[in-house]
Order: sequence, then structure tokens, then C-alpha cells
Amino acid sequence: MSNTARTVWLAAGLVAATGVAFAARPAAPGTMPNPLRIGMVADSIGSRAFMGTVEFKVTNTSNQVMQFPSWTLPADTLEANLFKVTHNGKPVAYTGPQIKRAAPTEADYIVMQPGESRLVRVDLARSYDLSRTGQYQVQFRSYLQGARSQNGRMVASGNGGLVKLESAPLSLWVEGSPLRSPKGDDAGRVFAQKRPGTGGGTVVNGVSYVGCSSTQISGAGNAVNAARNYSEGAKGYLAGSNVGPRYTTWFGAYTSTRWNTAKSNFVAIDSAMDQSGGQIKINCGCSQNYYAYVYPTRPYEIFVCKAFWSAPNTGTDSKAGTLIHEMSHFNAVAGTDDHVYGQTGAKQLAASDPAAALDNADNHEYFAENSPSQN
Repeated sequence: MSNTARTVWLAAGLVAATGVAFAARPAAPGTMPNPLRIGMVADSIGSRAFMGTVEFKVTNTSNQVMQFPSWTLPADTLEANLFKVTHNGKPVAYTGPQIKRAAPTEADYIVMQPGESRLVRVDLARSYDLSRTGQYQVQFRSYLQGARSQNGRMVASGNGGLVKLESAPLSLWVEGSPLRSPKGDDAGRVFAQKRPGTGGGTVVNGVSYVGCSSTQISGAGNAVNAARNYSEGAKGYLAGSNVGPRYTTWFGAYTSTRWNTAKSNFVAIDSAMDQSGGQIKINCGCSQNYYAYVYPTRPYEIFVCKAFWSAPNTGTDSKAGTLIHEMSHFNAVAGTDDHVYGQTGAKQLAASDPAAALDNADNHEYFAENSPSQN
């Protein structure tokens, strides 16, 4: 990191103040509390205007070697919606990829030594529209799902649940410029270099396919049909009035407001899944180890990846469930996020933060798959 960049970090008040989050609460027995301290500052030097880049610093304050899934912390290129960005108090849409991931492998972990700090420059303008003049507020937030010490102690809250890492809000005044508006693949330039080609594709039974073999078209077509059954079933359940374990397991304690949110989400998911004029586009060109990903501002193209093809057609983490997961991400549908992954994480999220569960794609997938079956 250059001396100039270090000066940016140390010079509080060039554009905005730093934000710090540090969890000091005790953890549940057998676990450990969050060891991370974070800070964030706008990258602006002298008279140069803020162009959308923030400096994010994370420090391991513990005496343990720590491991964190890479997607829970920022990198040079965002592959998850890790920042809450508002413009004059209104949300700014995330335009980067939303990914359904398989369980992390050792290669997916970031290792941090005791006392180690890392400084990452994140260009928010690649994934958020900063083109309008006005007051912006930026806040990092992420659940540290899967975080652990090298000796196996999991990072957890006092009740054994998920730890949420948040920065203090960073306030910025931005003079509007088209240069700070994501365009096309600038919504994730480095990631997009890996993105398979897009186009009209071949329409089979009302679904468009891009870069798919005949075998893949058949398999994905079966998944679309099963996903339609899933979305119809979920919508039907929520059209009723009996609150059972199926709802509370995946969406937490009942309130009429949250129930209506879940109901509205599945009405939208079911409507989107039922489209049969080629609007749903399955892109088979992805070679990464994900299940699938989408760009939430670009309905209804779903990029299916390696884990998708090895998944069962129905059941837990299935092809059909993956399509529900990805369809929920589109802002034109339910606009969900990826706060946590997997059934264990989704259950923990529902128990500790039902509002976040209603914003989490995996919770919608598992509710729809209903595997194992619940009333």
C-alpha cells in the first residue's frame, strides 16, 4: 500500500470520519467473541473529488490465528452486497452479482494472524450508483458465518448465534457524475470478465437457454418445472392462516407484517417463475464452483454453475430450489440478499433476526423446498 493511501487512512476528515465496529460481548461456552475491529474512510486526496472508492481496514485483535470465509469481508471486487448505501436517505441498488455458494472449502477462507491488519480499497461505484449529487451514507454489514479460530473455536454471540459485523455509517457529499454510475459489466468489472456471454439464446418450452447443451437444457427444464411447483406450494401455504413450524423455522416468530412480507415475496416469485415467453433465461456458461448467480437489476437471467449440475432436481439445495433462490434476488421480484448460506445458518438467522431472514435468499429456498417436510 502506498504512503499516499496510508495517509488517506490516517487523515480523519478528508471527506468523512472513520467508522469502527468491535464486538466485546462474551461468547457462548466453547466459542469465541468477534475478534475483528473494522474502520472505513473515503479515499480522497487534497482537492481530488471522491470517486467512489473507500478504504476498508480490518484488524484481528485476538491472540488467535483466525479464518473467515472470503465473502464475509470486502475484496477489491465485490461479489456480495456487503454495504448499505443510501442517497439522501433512500436506498441505492446493488448492481453486482448475487451468488448462491456451496459450503466453503479451505481455499475459501481468509487467514489472519494475531494482530494482523488488512487494508482493502473498494470501488463502490462499480456496484452502486453514485452518479447523483447529494448526501450518501455507506455502512458495511456482514454476518460472520463460518468464522473460526485455527484451533476450531467458532465465532458466536452470547447465545451461540450468528455475529453481525457492522461499521459506523460513513457520510459523504458527492457531486454527481456519469463516471460514478455502473454501466453494463461495470457492475462488477473484474467478476464480469469471468461471466459467460449473454444473448437471446434458444427458447425451449417457454424458457430461454444460452450456451447450454441439449442435456443441460433438459436438466434445467426439469428444474424450472419443479421450481414452479415449489413456488406455487409456498404461495399456497402463505395464502392460508395457520402458522406452523415450516414458517417459523425459516422466517422466525410470527407477526402479521412479516407474514405478509413472506406472502408478497412468494406471490412475486411464483409470478416470475410462471413466465413462459422466454423471459426466464438460463445461462449455462458459468464454470465456477457456485450453484448459480444473478445480477439483481437484470431480470430474469440466471447463470447456473458447477454445483447446480451436481445437485438433485428437488430437495435440500436442489436445482429447483436454486432457481427459487436466484429468482428471489431480482429487484423486480423480491429483492432478497445473501446474508447467510445453508440450512443451519438460515435457521439461526430466522431465530435471531426474522427481518433479515425475510431478506435472505436461502431462507426462501428452504421454505419452498420444505425438506424435511414440515407443516
